[in-house]
Formats: sequence, structure tokens, C-alpha cells
Amino acid sequence: MDNLCHTLVGAALAETGLKRRTPLATAALVIGANLPDVDVLSYAWGPDVALGFRRGWTHGVLALAVWPFFLTGLLLAWDRLVRRRRHPDAKPADPKALLLLSAIALLTHPFLDWLNTYGLRWLMPFRDVWYYGDVLFIVDPWLWLALGIGWLWSLHRSRRGSPGAERPARIALTLVTAYIIVLWGSKLAATDVARRALASQGIATGRLMAGPIAINPFRRQIVAEARDGYALGSVDWLRHPPFISANPSFVEKNEKPRIVRQVTATRPGRIFLHWARFPFYRVEEEPDGRTRVSIVDARYALRPGRGIGSLVVEVAQGGGR
Repeated sequence: MDNLCHTLVGAALAETGLKRRTPLATAALVIGANLPDVDVLSYAWGPDVALGFRRGWTHGVLALAVWPFFLTGLLLAWDRLVRRRRHPDAKPADPKALLLLSAIALLTHPFLDWLNTYGLRWLMPFRDVWYYGDVLFIVDPWLWLALGIGWLWSLHRSRRGSPGAERPARIALTLVTAYIIVLWGSKLAATDVARRALASQGIATGRLMAGPIAINPFRRQIVAEARDGYALGSVDWLRHPPFISANPSFVEKNEKPRIVRQVTATRPGRIFLHWARFPFYRVEEEPDGRTRVSIVDARYALRPGRGIGSLVVEVAQGGGR
């Protein structure tokens, strides 16, 4: 998920009453909810490096075991060297409470990231395998709205000393949890509807994604592995029948062995193909004898050069044969 969502989750958790557990509790929850995304620094070494590193080491099980101790140590150092030097009479932070709150916040981050179609490598560094929840779109304004209102309302009531100040934040987090559960059910139902609809057209499917669509929680994107390509469509719960074939409704993989070998021989191609979930290829022979191969991931793009779902590499002459 985007970092505004992660930040709002941490802030809302703080306003449920957890911020009273210890000084720096809010900092532990907000920073912890974002900390695994420190891997964004990998973009300094280029997009290829970032694609190979993101949502791996810093989001995996080993990092989740280490991060709470790292964050707690960082906050305790700040507490001792900065906060209590400025305010000598201030109550010191409780290490155990900070560790617990840091662990809670850190766990929310990979869980939310896993819920979208980009995926997450839970088992890094032990196994470099992507897992996908396909429940939430990576940027969900409905989550912003619910969490933002709950957080701000509780914060306002807390500053006024109103009784039950934590209630709006708790309601917001409950509503968000219910929203995720409903969309999870929508994904499972959409998967079944799409498989049956495609089977009725004589299309046997393998891997199938019933992914979320931006803003509209009633519709899901369908990409299904079928024959030598991908069947495309959507499920819209506000229409009857709910399954809609896309135009074009089928994309050929064009997965010729020589193309794949030459693409994986390049570092960018190897990294992209490890990340790509539904890759297909488009080959162009240039007048100067070069061969350009576009790799496109059908979950994000259908034409070369469109956003994060596409990569172009040059291979040896005749790469398409």
C-alpha cells in the first residue's frame, strides 16, 4: 500500500488508546508502520536494482523479527539523548511497551502490502518467492477516508479531553477490517465466476488473478492463464451477468524459447521476469539489425512502454526466431 495509508494506520492505532502506553508510543506506531519501505532507497542504484530488491529483505520474516528491536533501540536513544535532555522531568519511555508497539505496527505493513497485486516476498531471505493477496488496490482512497476521519476525530476529542476519545479511531479500524474482509470475499467469488464463465466459452484456465480496480470496489480485473496466452476480462457486481470479456479478450504470450533465453541473459530482463506474474513478449526487428524485445506484465499493462508493467531490452540479431 501507499505510505499515506501506512501512516494513517499507525496514527489511528495510536489514537485507540495505545499512545498512552508509554512516551514515544505514537512515534513507534507511525514509524513502525512505514519502516519496511526503507527499501525505497534502492532506487538510488537504478530502477532495475529497486525492482529486484523491493518488498523483499526489508519486508520478509527475518526483517520482521529484527525491525522491532532496531526501532525500539532507536527510540530509546532519542528518548535519552534528546527528549529527556530537553525535558529533564519527562517520564522515560518504557522499553517493553515500545517493543510491543513497534512489533504491532511493523506487522501491519507487510500484511497490507501483501493484500495488493504487486505482491510481497514473505520468506525472504530464505526463499525468493512472490505471494499475492489480490484484495486491495495499491492506492485506496476509501481507506484514506475511513482512517483519516477516525484518526482526526479521535485526536480532536483527545485534545479537548472528551470522554471516549479513542472510539472514532477504533470504529475506523473496525470498518477498515470489515472492508478488507468483504473485498477478500469479493475476490474469491470473482475468481469462481470468471473461471465458470471462461469454462462455458471452452477456455480452460490455469493461474487466475481477480485483482482490485482503482476506486471502484464493485469491480475486479481478471487475468487468467489459458492456452498460450492470457484471457482478459472483469467482474462487475453491479451488472448482470457480472463477467465481462475485455477487448481484446486474449493476449498471446509469444513465449518463444530463444526470446526467453536471450532476455534472461540480460540483468534487467532476468530481474523483470522474476517479478512479472503474467509476462508476454513483443519482438521488433530494427533496420540496423538490432532486435528489441518488449516484455509486458498483463496485470499492469497490455502495450509496451506503459508504466511499471513493461520493459524493453535489446538482444542479439534474430532474437525473435
